[in-house]
Amino acid sequence: MEDFLKLAKKSSRKISTLQPKIKSNILMQMADYIERNSEIIIEENLKDIELGRKNNLSYALLDRLLLNEKRVIDMAGSIRKIANLREPVGRVLDGWIVPSGLRIEKVSVPIGVIGIIYESRPNVTSDTAALCFKSGNVCVLKGGKEAQHSNFIIATLLQEVLAKNSLPIEIISLIPDNSREGVAKLIKMDRFVDLIIPRGGEALIRYISQNSTVPVVKHDKGLCHVFIDKSAKVQNAIDIAINAKCQRTGVCNALETLLVHKDIAQEILPLLLDEYNKQNTKLLGCQKTKSFIEVELASTEDFYTEYLDNILSIKVVDSLDEAIEHINTHGSGHSDSILTQNYSNAEKFLDEVDSACVYVNSSTRFTDGGEFGFGAEVGISTNKLHARGPMGINDLTTYKFKIYGNGNIRE
Repeated sequence: MEDFLKLAKKSSRKISTLQPKIKSNILMQMADYIERNSEIIIEENLKDIELGRKNNLSYALLDRLLLNEKRVIDMAGSIRKIANLREPVGRVLDGWIVPSGLRIEKVSVPIGVIGIIYESRPNVTSDTAALCFKSGNVCVLKGGKEAQHSNFIIATLLQEVLAKNSLPIEIISLIPDNSREGVAKLIKMDRFVDLIIPRGGEALIRYISQNSTVPVVKHDKGLCHVFIDKSAKVQNAIDIAINAKCQRTGVCNALETLLVHKDIAQEILPLLLDEYNKQNTKLLGCQKTKSFIEVELASTEDFYTEYLDNILSIKVVDSLDEAIEHINTHGSGHSDSILTQNYSNAEKFLDEVDSACVYVNSSTRFTDGGEFGFGAEVGISTNKLHARGPMGINDLTTYKFKIYGNGNIRE
Protein backbone atom coordinates (compact mmCIF):
# COMPACT_ATOMS: atom_id res chain seq x y z
CA MET A 1 0.00 0.00 0.00
CA GLU A 2 2.75 2.46 0.94
CA ASP A 3 4.72 1.86 -2.29
CA PHE A 4 1.53 2.27 -4.30
CA LEU A 5 0.66 5.55 -2.58
CA LYS A 6 4.19 6.89 -3.00
CA LEU A 7 3.73 6.55 -6.76
CA ALA A 8 0.32 8.22 -6.53
CA LYS A 9 1.83 11.13 -4.60
CA LYS A 10 4.64 11.47 -7.12
CA SER A 11 2.18 11.50 -10.04
CA SER A 12 0.19 14.30 -8.38
CA ARG A 13 3.01 16.70 -9.22
CA LYS A 14 2.65 15.76 -12.87
CA ILE A 15 -1.10 16.24 -13.17
CA SER A 16 -1.26 19.41 -11.05
CA THR A 17 0.61 21.37 -13.73
CA LEU A 18 -1.14 20.00 -16.84
CA GLN A 19 -2.56 22.70 -19.07
CA PRO A 20 -6.36 22.97 -19.20
CA LYS A 21 -6.59 22.16 -22.91
CA ILE A 22 -4.51 19.02 -22.45
CA LYS A 23 -6.70 17.81 -19.59
CA SER A 24 -9.90 18.44 -21.56
CA ASN A 25 -8.50 16.68 -24.64
CA ILE A 26 -7.51 13.62 -22.63
CA LEU A 27 -10.95 13.49 -21.00
CA MET A 28 -12.55 13.53 -24.46
CA GLN A 29 -10.32 10.61 -25.42
CA MET A 30 -11.42 8.76 -22.30
CA ALA A 31 -15.09 9.29 -23.17
CA ASP A 32 -14.54 7.97 -26.70
CA TYR A 33 -12.60 4.98 -25.38
CA ILE A 34 -15.33 4.10 -22.90
CA GLU A 35 -17.93 4.14 -25.69
CA ARG A 36 -15.77 2.08 -28.05
CA ASN A 37 -15.32 -0.56 -25.38
CA SER A 38 -18.93 -0.64 -24.18
CA GLU A 39 -19.35 -4.33 -25.01
CA ILE A 40 -16.38 -5.31 -22.85
CA ILE A 41 -17.66 -3.14 -19.98
CA ILE A 42 -21.13 -4.71 -20.18
CA GLU A 43 -19.62 -8.22 -20.29
CA GLU A 44 -17.62 -7.55 -17.13
CA ASN A 45 -20.62 -5.93 -15.48
CA LEU A 46 -22.69 -9.04 -16.20
CA LYS A 47 -20.24 -11.02 -14.05
CA ASP A 48 -21.00 -8.67 -11.16
CA ILE A 49 -24.75 -8.88 -11.77
CA GLU A 50 -24.65 -12.70 -11.76
CA LEU A 51 -22.65 -12.74 -8.53
CA GLY A 52 -25.08 -10.21 -7.05
CA ARG A 53 -28.03 -12.43 -7.84
CA LYS A 54 -26.26 -15.43 -6.28
CA ASN A 55 -25.62 -13.34 -3.19
CA ASN A 56 -29.28 -12.26 -3.07
CA LEU A 57 -28.67 -8.55 -3.57
CA SER A 58 -31.91 -6.56 -3.48
CA TYR A 59 -33.52 -5.27 -6.66
CA ALA A 60 -32.50 -1.74 -5.70
CA LEU A 61 -28.83 -2.70 -5.31
CA LEU A 62 -28.85 -4.67 -8.55
CA ASP A 63 -30.30 -1.62 -10.29
CA ARG A 64 -27.47 0.54 -8.90
CA LEU A 65 -24.98 -2.05 -10.11
CA LEU A 66 -26.32 -2.57 -13.62
CA LEU A 67 -24.54 -1.19 -16.69
CA ASN A 68 -26.37 -1.43 -20.01
CA GLU A 69 -25.60 0.30 -23.31
CA LYS A 70 -27.48 3.45 -22.35
CA ARG A 71 -25.73 3.74 -19.00
CA VAL A 72 -22.31 3.28 -20.59
CA ILE A 73 -23.15 5.98 -23.13
CA ASP A 74 -24.28 8.18 -20.23
CA MET A 75 -20.94 7.51 -18.50
CA ALA A 76 -19.11 8.72 -21.57
CA GLY A 77 -21.43 11.71 -21.85
CA SER A 78 -20.72 12.63 -18.24
CA ILE A 79 -16.97 12.62 -18.92
CA ARG A 80 -17.51 14.93 -21.92
CA LYS A 81 -19.54 17.34 -19.80
CA ILE A 82 -16.75 17.42 -17.23
CA ALA A 83 -14.19 18.05 -19.97
CA ASN A 84 -16.17 21.09 -21.13
CA LEU A 85 -16.53 22.65 -17.69
CA ARG A 86 -14.63 25.80 -16.81
CA GLU A 87 -11.11 25.16 -15.58
CA PRO A 88 -11.22 24.94 -11.76
CA VAL A 89 -7.48 25.35 -11.16
CA GLY A 90 -5.77 28.74 -11.20
CA ARG A 91 -8.89 30.80 -10.46
CA VAL A 92 -8.05 34.03 -8.68
CA LEU A 93 -10.54 33.90 -5.81
CA ASP A 94 -9.51 37.22 -4.34
CA GLY A 95 -6.72 39.76 -4.63
CA TRP A 96 -5.55 42.87 -2.85
CA ILE A 97 -2.55 45.06 -2.05
CA VAL A 98 -1.49 45.54 1.59
CA PRO A 99 0.13 48.67 3.07
CA SER A 100 3.61 47.15 2.75
CA GLY A 101 3.15 47.11 -1.02
CA LEU A 102 2.79 43.35 -1.35
CA ARG A 103 0.24 42.19 -3.92
CA ILE A 104 -1.59 39.11 -2.63
CA GLU A 105 -3.69 36.71 -4.69
CA LYS A 106 -5.78 33.85 -3.35
CA VAL A 107 -5.63 31.20 -6.09
CA SER A 108 -7.34 27.80 -6.46
CA VAL A 109 -5.04 24.76 -6.61
CA PRO A 110 -5.58 20.97 -6.63
CA ILE A 111 -5.93 19.18 -3.30
CA GLY A 112 -3.45 16.46 -4.30
CA VAL A 113 -4.19 12.76 -3.73
CA ILE A 114 -7.86 11.97 -3.05
CA GLY A 115 -9.00 8.57 -1.80
CA ILE A 116 -12.57 7.80 -2.79
CA ILE A 117 -14.36 4.87 -1.13
CA TYR A 118 -17.73 3.90 -2.57
CA GLU A 119 -20.20 1.07 -3.04
CA SER A 120 -22.33 -0.51 -5.76
CA ARG A 121 -22.44 1.99 -8.62
CA PRO A 122 -19.62 1.40 -11.15
CA ASN A 123 -20.30 4.69 -12.98
CA VAL A 124 -18.83 6.37 -9.88
CA THR A 125 -15.45 5.05 -11.05
CA SER A 126 -15.52 7.05 -14.28
CA ASP A 127 -17.29 10.10 -12.83
CA THR A 128 -14.94 10.58 -9.91
CA ALA A 129 -11.86 9.81 -11.98
CA ALA A 130 -12.87 12.45 -14.53
CA LEU A 131 -13.69 15.03 -11.85
CA CYS A 132 -10.37 14.48 -10.12
CA PHE A 133 -8.46 14.61 -13.40
CA LYS A 134 -10.15 17.85 -14.48
CA SER A 135 -9.33 19.43 -11.11
CA GLY A 136 -5.69 18.34 -11.27
CA ASN A 137 -5.94 15.63 -8.60
CA VAL A 138 -4.84 12.03 -8.38
CA CYS A 139 -7.68 9.70 -7.41
CA VAL A 140 -7.17 6.46 -5.52
CA LEU A 141 -10.38 4.47 -5.83
CA LYS A 142 -11.87 1.78 -3.63
CA GLY A 143 -15.10 0.47 -5.09
CA GLY A 144 -17.44 -2.08 -3.57
CA LYS A 145 -16.64 -5.77 -3.96
CA GLU A 146 -20.03 -6.28 -5.63
CA ALA A 147 -18.80 -4.18 -8.60
CA GLN A 148 -15.19 -5.36 -8.73
CA HIS A 149 -15.22 -6.61 -12.35
CA SER A 150 -16.94 -3.45 -13.61
CA ASN A 151 -14.69 -1.10 -11.67
CA PHE A 152 -11.55 -2.89 -12.78
CA ILE A 153 -12.33 -2.72 -16.50
CA ILE A 154 -13.40 0.94 -16.33
CA ALA A 155 -10.25 1.94 -14.42
CA THR A 156 -8.09 -0.11 -16.80
CA LEU A 157 -9.55 1.61 -19.87
CA LEU A 158 -8.97 5.06 -18.34
CA GLN A 159 -5.39 4.09 -17.48
CA GLU A 160 -4.79 3.00 -21.07
CA VAL A 161 -5.70 6.50 -22.23
CA LEU A 162 -3.29 7.98 -19.67
CA ALA A 163 -0.50 5.70 -20.89
CA LYS A 164 -1.16 6.68 -24.53
CA ASN A 165 -0.64 10.30 -23.46
CA SER A 166 2.62 9.47 -21.61
CA LEU A 167 1.10 10.12 -18.19
CA PRO A 168 1.52 7.93 -15.08
CA ILE A 169 -1.30 5.41 -14.75
CA GLU A 170 -1.27 6.05 -10.99
CA ILE A 171 -3.19 9.28 -11.66
CA ILE A 172 -6.31 7.06 -11.79
CA SER A 173 -6.02 3.78 -9.93
CA LEU A 174 -7.78 1.24 -7.76
CA ILE A 175 -6.13 0.46 -4.44
CA PRO A 176 -4.17 -2.83 -4.55
CA ASP A 177 -5.91 -4.23 -1.46
CA ASN A 178 -9.66 -3.67 -1.58
CA SER A 179 -10.40 -5.57 1.61
CA ARG A 180 -11.53 -3.95 4.86
CA GLU A 181 -7.91 -4.17 5.99
CA GLY A 182 -6.87 -2.31 2.85
CA VAL A 183 -9.31 0.49 3.65
CA ALA A 184 -7.98 0.61 7.22
CA LYS A 185 -4.45 1.13 5.85
CA LEU A 186 -5.51 3.72 3.28
CA ILE A 187 -7.24 6.02 5.78
CA LYS A 188 -4.09 6.11 7.94
CA MET A 189 -1.75 7.14 5.10
CA ASP A 190 -1.83 10.90 5.73
CA ARG A 191 1.75 11.25 4.47
CA PHE A 192 0.56 10.42 0.97
CA VAL A 193 -3.22 10.99 0.89
CA ASP A 194 -4.68 14.49 1.29
CA LEU A 195 -8.41 13.78 1.46
CA ILE A 196 -10.73 10.79 1.93
CA ILE A 197 -14.23 10.90 0.45
CA PRO A 198 -16.39 7.98 1.61
CA ARG A 199 -19.80 7.40 0.07
CA GLY A 200 -21.94 4.48 1.08
CA GLY A 201 -23.71 2.95 4.02
CA GLU A 202 -23.96 4.46 7.48
CA ALA A 203 -21.62 1.89 9.06
CA LEU A 204 -18.89 2.51 6.46
CA ILE A 205 -19.09 6.29 6.90
CA ARG A 206 -18.97 6.02 10.69
CA TYR A 207 -15.97 3.66 10.62
CA ILE A 208 -13.96 5.92 8.33
CA SER A 209 -14.87 9.11 10.18
CA GLN A 210 -13.84 7.61 13.51
CA ASN A 211 -10.60 5.99 12.32
CA SER A 212 -9.12 8.13 9.55
CA THR A 213 -6.04 10.27 10.16
CA VAL A 214 -6.64 11.80 6.71
CA PRO A 215 -9.22 14.64 6.51
CA VAL A 216 -12.66 13.26 5.58
CA VAL A 217 -15.57 14.77 3.65
CA LYS A 218 -18.54 12.51 4.44
CA HIS A 219 -21.09 11.55 1.82
CA ASP A 220 -23.51 10.10 4.31
CA LYS A 221 -26.95 8.56 4.01
CA GLY A 222 -29.78 10.43 2.33
CA LEU A 223 -32.77 10.39 4.65
CA CYS A 224 -34.79 12.83 2.55
CA HIS A 225 -38.16 14.38 3.43
CA VAL A 226 -41.02 16.03 1.56
CA PHE A 227 -43.47 18.11 3.60
CA ILE A 228 -46.91 18.70 2.09
CA ASP A 229 -48.12 21.96 3.61
CA LYS A 230 -51.83 22.69 3.98
CA SER A 231 -51.72 25.19 1.09
CA ALA A 232 -50.08 22.79 -1.38
CA LYS A 233 -51.67 22.19 -4.79
CA VAL A 234 -52.99 18.67 -4.43
CA GLN A 235 -52.15 17.25 -7.86
CA ASN A 236 -48.70 18.87 -7.92
CA ALA A 237 -48.01 17.49 -4.46
CA ILE A 238 -49.04 13.99 -5.53
CA ASP A 239 -46.88 14.13 -8.66
CA ILE A 240 -43.84 15.32 -6.70
CA ALA A 241 -44.32 12.84 -3.85
CA ILE A 242 -44.55 9.94 -6.32
CA ASN A 243 -41.54 11.12 -8.34
CA ALA A 244 -39.37 11.71 -5.27
CA LYS A 245 -40.00 8.17 -3.98
CA CYS A 246 -40.55 6.04 -7.06
CA GLN A 247 -38.60 7.51 -9.98
CA ARG A 248 -35.57 5.64 -8.66
CA THR A 249 -35.85 4.15 -5.20
CA GLY A 250 -32.28 3.02 -4.54
CA VAL A 251 -30.52 6.38 -4.63
CA CYS A 252 -29.54 8.78 -1.86
CA ASN A 253 -31.80 11.64 -3.00
CA ALA A 254 -34.98 9.53 -3.04
CA LEU A 255 -37.79 10.37 -0.60
CA GLU A 256 -37.80 8.25 2.57
CA THR A 257 -40.27 10.10 4.84
CA LEU A 258 -43.36 12.01 3.72
CA LEU A 259 -44.73 14.61 6.15
CA VAL A 260 -48.34 15.77 5.65
CA HIS A 261 -50.07 18.71 7.34
CA LYS A 262 -53.15 17.57 9.27
CA ASP A 263 -55.41 20.06 7.44
CA ILE A 264 -54.75 18.48 4.03
CA ALA A 265 -54.31 14.88 5.19
CA GLN A 266 -57.93 13.77 4.79
CA GLU A 267 -58.03 14.97 1.19
CA ILE A 268 -54.59 13.95 -0.05
CA LEU A 269 -53.66 10.76 1.78
CA PRO A 270 -56.30 8.51 0.11
CA LEU A 271 -55.19 9.85 -3.29
CA LEU A 272 -51.53 9.21 -2.42
CA LEU A 273 -52.42 5.70 -1.27
CA ASP A 274 -53.97 4.91 -4.65
CA GLU A 275 -50.92 6.22 -6.53
CA TYR A 276 -48.38 4.47 -4.31
CA ASN A 277 -50.33 1.22 -4.67
CA LYS A 278 -49.89 1.52 -8.43
CA GLN A 279 -46.15 1.74 -7.81
CA ASN A 280 -46.19 -1.21 -5.37
CA THR A 281 -44.75 1.03 -2.67
CA LYS A 282 -44.90 -0.33 0.87
CA LEU A 283 -46.29 2.36 3.16
CA LEU A 284 -45.70 2.73 6.89
CA GLY A 285 -47.52 5.42 8.84
CA CYS A 286 -47.82 7.04 12.24
CA GLN A 287 -50.98 6.58 14.32
CA LYS A 288 -52.52 9.75 12.84
CA THR A 289 -51.81 8.50 9.32
CA LYS A 290 -53.63 5.25 10.11
CA SER A 291 -56.76 7.24 10.95
CA PHE A 292 -56.91 8.41 7.31
CA ILE A 293 -55.62 5.40 5.35
CA GLU A 294 -54.90 1.75 6.00
CA VAL A 295 -51.14 1.26 6.36
CA GLU A 296 -48.75 -0.61 8.64
CA LEU A 297 -47.82 1.24 11.82
CA ALA A 298 -44.40 2.87 11.56
CA SER A 299 -41.97 2.39 14.43
CA THR A 300 -39.77 5.14 15.86
CA GLU A 301 -36.82 3.51 14.10
CA ASP A 302 -38.56 3.72 10.72
CA PHE A 303 -38.35 7.50 10.81
CA TYR A 304 -34.55 7.23 11.17
CA THR A 305 -34.23 4.72 8.32
CA GLU A 306 -32.86 5.26 4.82
CA TYR A 307 -34.60 2.42 3.00
CA LEU A 308 -33.00 2.71 -0.46
CA ASP A 309 -35.99 0.61 -1.48
CA ASN A 310 -39.63 1.02 -2.47
CA ILE A 311 -40.73 1.70 1.13
CA LEU A 312 -42.02 4.98 2.54
CA SER A 313 -42.72 6.30 6.03
CA ILE A 314 -45.58 8.80 6.44
CA LYS A 315 -46.20 11.13 9.36
CA VAL A 316 -49.08 13.58 9.83
CA VAL A 317 -47.91 16.79 11.56
CA ASP A 318 -49.85 19.62 13.18
CA SER A 319 -47.75 22.50 11.88
CA LEU A 320 -44.81 23.69 9.81
CA ASP A 321 -42.77 23.98 13.01
CA GLU A 322 -43.40 20.33 13.80
CA ALA A 323 -42.33 19.35 10.27
CA ILE A 324 -39.10 21.34 10.56
CA GLU A 325 -38.39 19.88 14.00
CA HIS A 326 -38.97 16.35 12.69
CA ILE A 327 -36.62 16.87 9.74
CA ASN A 328 -33.85 18.40 11.84
CA THR A 329 -34.19 15.59 14.39
CA HIS A 330 -34.54 12.57 12.11
CA GLY A 331 -32.93 13.69 8.86
CA SER A 332 -29.37 13.27 7.62
CA GLY A 333 -28.83 16.83 6.38
CA HIS A 334 -29.10 15.75 2.74
CA SER A 335 -32.18 16.99 0.83
CA ASP A 336 -35.62 18.10 2.00
CA SER A 337 -38.54 19.80 0.28
CA ILE A 338 -41.68 21.77 1.15
CA LEU A 339 -44.73 21.78 -1.12
CA THR A 340 -46.66 24.97 -0.45
CA GLN A 341 -48.30 28.06 -1.92
CA ASN A 342 -47.47 30.10 1.16
CA TYR A 343 -44.40 32.30 0.56
CA SER A 344 -43.69 32.86 4.27
CA ASN A 345 -43.83 29.13 4.99
CA ALA A 346 -41.51 28.42 2.07
CA GLU A 347 -38.93 30.93 3.28
CA LYS A 348 -39.15 29.69 6.87
CA PHE A 349 -38.57 26.13 5.68
CA LEU A 350 -35.57 27.18 3.54
CA ASP A 351 -34.05 29.12 6.44
CA GLU A 352 -34.64 26.68 9.28
CA VAL A 353 -34.16 23.20 7.79
CA ASP A 354 -30.51 22.33 8.40
CA SER A 355 -29.76 20.38 5.22
CA ALA A 356 -27.37 20.73 2.32
CA CYS A 357 -30.20 21.12 -0.20
CA VAL A 358 -33.62 22.57 0.62
CA TYR A 359 -36.35 22.79 -2.01
CA VAL A 360 -39.66 24.52 -2.56
CA ASN A 361 -42.26 22.76 -4.75
CA SER A 362 -39.78 20.30 -6.19
CA SER A 363 -38.75 16.68 -6.00
CA THR A 364 -35.60 15.91 -3.98
CA ARG A 365 -34.38 13.84 -6.93
CA PHE A 366 -32.68 16.94 -8.35
CA THR A 367 -29.86 16.80 -5.80
CA ASP A 368 -27.33 15.70 -8.36
CA GLY A 369 -24.18 17.21 -9.80
CA GLY A 370 -25.43 16.91 -13.36
CA GLU A 371 -28.76 18.54 -12.52
CA PHE A 372 -26.96 21.35 -10.68
CA GLY A 373 -24.83 22.10 -13.74
CA PHE A 374 -21.63 20.59 -12.30
CA GLY A 375 -21.35 17.96 -15.04
CA ALA A 376 -21.23 15.28 -12.35
CA GLU A 377 -20.36 15.06 -8.70
CA VAL A 378 -17.94 13.07 -6.61
CA GLY A 379 -20.84 12.59 -4.21
CA ILE A 380 -23.36 14.47 -2.09
CA SER A 381 -21.56 15.82 0.94
CA THR A 382 -23.39 15.94 4.25
CA ASN A 383 -20.42 17.73 5.82
CA LYS A 384 -20.57 21.43 6.58
CA LEU A 385 -16.82 21.78 5.90
CA HIS A 386 -15.20 21.97 3.38
CA ALA A 387 -17.90 21.07 0.87
CA ARG A 388 -21.66 20.62 1.22
CA GLY A 389 -24.23 19.13 -1.15
CA PRO A 390 -23.27 17.99 -4.66
CA MET A 391 -19.46 18.12 -4.69
CA GLY A 392 -18.18 19.18 -8.11
CA ILE A 393 -14.80 20.11 -9.51
CA ASN A 394 -14.49 23.44 -7.71
CA ASP A 395 -14.92 21.58 -4.41
CA LEU A 396 -11.97 19.37 -5.36
CA THR A 397 -9.64 22.35 -5.11
CA THR A 398 -8.13 24.18 -2.19
CA TYR A 399 -6.21 27.44 -2.42
CA LYS A 400 -2.87 29.02 -1.83
CA PHE A 401 -1.77 32.62 -1.42
CA LYS A 402 0.55 33.97 -4.07
CA ILE A 403 2.39 37.06 -2.85
CA TYR A 404 4.19 39.38 -5.25
CA GLY A 405 6.80 41.75 -3.86
CA ASN A 406 9.45 44.13 -5.13
CA GLY A 407 12.28 43.89 -2.64
CA ASN A 408 9.91 44.18 0.35
CA ILE A 409 11.36 43.74 3.84
CA ARG A 410 9.43 43.87 7.09
CA GLU A 411 10.36 46.66 9.53
